[in-house]
Amino acid sequence: MVFDLLVKNGKLIDNSRIEIGIEKGKIVAVASQLAGEAQEILDLKGESYVSPGWIDGHVHCYEKMSLYYDFPDEIGISKGVTTIIDAGSTGPKNIGDFYQLAKLAKTNVLALVNISEWGIVAQDELADLTKINQTLVREALALYPDFIVGLKARMSKTVVGNNGIIPLELAKKMQREDGPLPLMVHIGSAPPELSEILSRLEKGDIVTHCFNGKENGILASDDHIKEFVWDAYRKGVIFDIGHGTDSFNFHVAEVALAANMTAATISTDIYHRNREDGPVYDLATTLEKLLEVGYQLPDLIDKVTAKPAEFFHLSKKGQLAPGFDGDLTVFSVEEQDKELTDSNGNQRVTHTQIKPQQTIVGGIVYDVE
Repeated sequence: MVFDLLVKNGKLIDNSRIEIGIEKGKIVAVASQLAGEAQEILDLKGESYVSPGWIDGHVHCYEKMSLYYDFPDEIGISKGVTTIIDAGSTGPKNIGDFYQLAKLAKTNVLALVNISEWGIVAQDELADLTKINQTLVREALALYPDFIVGLKARMSKTVVGNNGIIPLELAKKMQREDGPLPLMVHIGSAPPELSEILSRLEKGDIVTHCFNGKENGILASDDHIKEFVWDAYRKGVIFDIGHGTDSFNFHVAEVALAANMTAATISTDIYHRNREDGPVYDLATTLEKLLEVGYQLPDLIDKVTAKPAEFFHLSKKGQLAPGFDGDLTVFSVEEQDKELTDSNGNQRVTHTQIKPQQTIVGGIVYDVE
């Protein structure tokens, strides 16, 4: 067999050997050792790990925005990430323009459509209920079925104004009538209260910023997890990190892990400012923070590959198996000190760094910066 790309002498996160053959953008062969020729060979010499391509399920990369934006390849292939999902930067009135720009990126770009018609053009996009138009959302879903992978509603006081829980109820109505679609819900300061939000979410809905350090977060004042949070977790609401500038706290994540409440997916909520100035920087740094909290590396890799692929119904991503997309992340794990900072300015020093080396999208190899 002649492959377009043959990745040789790689190792999985359990240190077992793997070689991968890719042809026409798809994985066609996987084994501990592959025979055959290739147009291009990437020999990892037994030194580097390879995993399914990393998926960052919460980013902001519509470059025409003014509040939260970035350029897809700056947070994608340049950082070891093969697929990024923009979390509601655009609504049904401007997602078509975003789609045209996204097609120009080397990184796979997908989107959650904001239930507000223009997305996050202002901080309070859900303060005016007349901007929530189910007909427009339905039309966008029909026009871009391979681009839009879910809905987004930001449910915190600066976003909803005086509307309380109403925007979420409208989002759930859209989901019921125009789905099945994942619904990602941003949580932050009240109102609405976190209890109101979580009581309306169902199995498969995604709550992002799950380990923020805010008063309206998952911890009570005595540091125990609020019982209604456990109710949501147990019924299958997906807890997503969504680090962001203001939404990840080491202590909250540690308390949750000690109580056996874990994030199902790891995402960054990255945009140009928190990429350039921190505290986010990239997905690898977010993984390092969860590693420092106490998560295990194999579990973390699963939470940026197979798990987001499952929850967003990306049926050809997230696995190293024939028939899946030829998207891979090559990385090293090095014992080297690094200072990490959460969204509240708390600092930790990790002794383990995760360093992406190559990003492979559809069988095309890109070196990481």
